[in-house]
Formats: sequence, structure tokens, C-alpha cells
Amino acid sequence: MTAKEEMNSINKTARSTEISPNIFARVYGLLYLVHFGSFFNLGFVRQSLIVPGDAAATVNNIMASESLFRLGIVSDLIAQTVFIFLVLILYKLLKPVNKNLALLMVILALVGIPIAMLNLLSHSTALLLLSGASYLTVFTADQLQALVMLFLDLQTHGISIANIFWGLWLFPLGYLVFKSGFLPRILGILLIIAGFGYLIDFVTFFLFPNLDATISMFTWWGELLLALWLLIKGVNVEEWEKRALESA
Repeated sequence: MTAKEEMNSINKTARSTEISPNIFARVYGLLYLVHFGSFFNLGFVRQSLIVPGDAAATVNNIMASESLFRLGIVSDLIAQTVFIFLVLILYKLLKPVNKNLALLMVILALVGIPIAMLNLLSHSTALLLLSGASYLTVFTADQLQALVMLFLDLQTHGISIANIFWGLWLFPLGYLVFKSGFLPRILGILLIIAGFGYLIDFVTFFLFPNLDATISMFTWWGELLLALWLLIKGVNVEEWEKRALESA
């Protein structure tokens, strides 16, 4: 056996012992379903319990459904924790395309996670204000209700700040998917559109507060479709391995 043939044999053996990229793809798809729990808090709990402009009704709803309110907080925290692993899996899958851009993607995504987690302190503070603790007797019932509403509104502002990074990380992700060759290019385009949606929401929230519009509700589908594609179809392993060898 020549030296070249021996080296090729070693490379084939090494590749055969590596975890298939489709294992990572399927794990990503499954974990994304868990991460989807963040929408349970934003889309269901808040919509069910918070009555805009009516502090008394909101407080009554929270006190009547405290377990649901707490479940919303926990589901959101779990979702943000899971997101860390989602980003790392994407780094593993997309690093062969462009390592520097994949690293930028990770950095931008991970910056948004602590912002989102700390933002949930507003919900925890609302629960503390309604706990009936003795030190809260200095506040009247109306004042406590107003404070609860203030912290719930503060959480909305925090979400808008996090939208900066939820938008920015999708640009390198979309580009990497588009250029990968082992994932459909249309997914990359949809991810970049989703990135613009989050950034537009950030700008409109702070510069045009009277404009009641959430663009990302209509543009975030690229994220979901990427997860479904990875879960059901996976990646083109042959193209992925080709990319991995080229970048080695």
C-alpha cells in the first residue's frame, strides 16, 4: 500500500468514527420543539392574562392563574437554555462553510440569551409584588397593581431590545445556509428575511411607539422551516463531508 493510499484509508476510518451530521441535524430539530416553549409564554400566557391598559384586571388574572403565570416563566427559561445548544449544533453543522462567520453567528446569538433571561426578572418581580409580603403594606392596592403593570410593560421593552440580537444572528446563519450546498438555498433567504423582521420590530417599537405592528410574526418562518428540514430531511451528507474536507 502506498503512502497516499494509506492516508486515504486513515481518513476514511476517521470519518467513519465521527458522528454523522444528520444526528446533529435531528437533535437540532427535536430541541427546537422544546425551544418553541418560549412562544408559550409570549403567545399564550401573556395574551391570556395581561389586559393592556387595565392593571386591576391583569392582577386579578395573574392571581387567579398564578400556576400558569409561573409555568410561562419556567418554559421561557428552559427555552433560552436549550437555545444555547441549538446555536452550538448549528456551529458544528455550518463551520465547514465559513468558520469565522459561524463563530460570529454564535457570538451574536449568545449575547441575546442573557438579555432574554434577565428580562424575565420583570415577571418574577410582578409575582413578588403580589406575594402579600409584609414589607409591601406601604403600598396601596392601586399602587401595587400599577407597579405590576409597570414591570410587565418593562418586559415588553426588554423583548424589543433582545430583538437586536435575535435579528443580527440570523444574517450570518442565513448566509451560511445559502452558501452551504447541503441545505436548500431558500432557507437561507428566509432566515435573512426573518433577521430584517426582528430589526424592523426593534426600530418601530422605540421610534414609532404608536405603530402597533409586529413584523417578525410574519417573517420568522425561516427559523421554523430550518428546524423542520433538519429534523425530517437532514443535510446532504456527501456535500457536508466535501465541505468539511475542504475546510480541514
